[in-house]
Amino acid sequence: MRVGLTGGVASGKSTVAGELAALGAVVIDADALSREVVARGTPGLTAIVEAFGPGILTPEGDLDRPAMGRLVFNDEEQRRRLEGIVHPLVFERYAELEEAAAPDDVVVHDVPLLVESGRAGEFDAVLVVDVPEELQIERMVSQRGWSEDDARSRIAAQATREERRAAATHILENTGTHEDLRHRATEVFEVLTDRA
Repeated sequence: MRVGLTGGVASGKSTVAGELAALGAVVIDADALSREVVARGTPGLTAIVEAFGPGILTPEGDLDRPAMGRLVFNDEEQRRRLEGIVHPLVFERYAELEEAAAPDDVVVHDVPLLVESGRAGEFDAVLVVDVPEELQIERMVSQRGWSEDDARSRIAAQATREERRAAATHILENTGTHEDLRHRATEVFEVLTDRA
């Protein structure tokens, strides 16, 4: 059972991923893999330095993520160059991790930009953690220290709430307590394991 998990920034997607892992799902985290494939000493980091120059490294030799982000955030061509290096490496790791799972495992792919990348159709089920935009903004400002303008800009760069909900086979509303979200994650996991 291949499951896609997504949600907008500050929706609680990572919390749901943690709950599903605790319930026994095999969780494959796209963000963690994207960091892993460009860690110091990897072919991924070497390719990025060749493409963008040594200025995107920290003094210690790691990828300077803020510098890389500034370079690609508003430059479509540069962003595509970076994605052309990182995405194939991430997909290769996905395949390795998925192959290592047992046949009856529920394998959850935690993919922040699942809808934006057009990959929702690749999964047996798609879980969307959903919150209203104003709650996302409130969380980013109060919990992450972002400005309201930065929060709105990040939300605008992602798929709309409606687009994510349209791709979902299961929606996990996250407007209540942590316990409410845990209960809903458990319900959905039980449905998935019945189908697996």
